[in-house]
Amino acid sequence: MRRASRRLSAFLSLLRLPNCFMMGLAVLVGEVLAAGRLEVLPSLLGFSTAFLLTGASMAVNDYFDRFVDEVNQPHRPIPSGLVSPEEALLFSSALAVLGLLSAAGSWVERGTLYPLLVAVLSFLLSSYYNARGKRTGLPGNLMVSTCVAVPFLYGPLVLGEDPPPALLLFLFMAFLSNTGREILKGMADAEGDRRRGIRTLAVSRGPAGAAPFVLLFYLLAVALSPFPLLLGEVSVWYLPAVVLADAGFLLTGVLSVRNPSPGEALELKRLSLLWMLLGLLAFLLGRLGV
Repeated sequence: MRRASRRLSAFLSLLRLPNCFMMGLAVLVGEVLAAGRLEVLPSLLGFSTAFLLTGASMAVNDYFDRFVDEVNQPHRPIPSGLVSPEEALLFSSALAVLGLLSAAGSWVERGTLYPLLVAVLSFLLSSYYNARGKRTGLPGNLMVSTCVAVPFLYGPLVLGEDPPPALLLFLFMAFLSNTGREILKGMADAEGDRRRGIRTLAVSRGPAGAAPFVLLFYLLAVALSPFPLLLGEVSVWYLPAVVLADAGFLLTGVLSVRNPSPGEALELKRLSLLWMLLGLLAFLLGRLGV
């Protein structure tokens, strides 16, 4: 029983559940920003698509990163021996099929091909990143950030709505802040990435040379944050959560420059998810108050 429980926990760990929930929530935020509402079946299908395809991408990422994880994170499911590489691939494939079926459900429900098309293209881009794109460093980081931004656009598509300016602004903010987080991830994984020939900024410039780029991308994201309120796209209820998120991103960027060690970068990478969640909350509160 203990072995079975550890195996189940290992498969759930492959998913990286916080990331899956964040991407599913991003679809719902996109729906609220575009239409000011959620609809039960379209929202459920949209959330499921983002959740499952993110999980599939995370699982296959562990497959391709298994040799890097032997150095950086030996406790991960594959290097620890709890999940075999073949099982991880099979698990990822099952999640991908379910996610694409969910996207096909949106196509059937709304009679538009766009949700399925966007889901397929996003999954292909994430698959390319995992197989080859990661080795390119910053371009690979931008691929991941594109996949992170897509769910916000996917939300309006499942409702048949056009994306409003507030959504486009948030899409760019998510893109920029996630790029900063990806560079942080490269700083945390620098030793393993170097051994595998993955040319992240932390490998090519060293962690200390990569850290200013973390701060730069966080600064750019924060610089965009006042515009939704200035353009009247959100209410003042947007302010409390976005101020906390902005302060968190700036503090994280500064701390990464002050201490660019792998251990610190790993903690800051995890903390960045909280600031991203606060950003999502800010837009939800601000849009519902309009």
